[in-house]
Amino acid sequence: MDWKTINDQLVKEFEFKDFAEAWGFMSKVALAAEKMDHHPEWTNTYNKVIIRLSTHSEGNIVTEKDRKLAGIIDRLL
Repeated sequence: MDWKTINDQLVKEFEFKDFAEAWGFMSKVALAAEKMDHHPEWTNTYNKVIIRLSTHSEGNIVTEKDRKLAGIIDRLL
């Protein structure tokens, strides 16, 4: 699934084999996001992670910063 724009956010759902794999992915995303000082909104339920990206300082819209982080997240898989 590619990133979709929903309600001024880039949104993507990721599915993993189990909770540990999902958590490991979230840990990698957290480190990348911290380096960019750009933090996602996300949820995790067992093996599923849903990530929503928007730039709060720009009025909660999708910006190039979100697209860049989305690309980095995709490369973590």
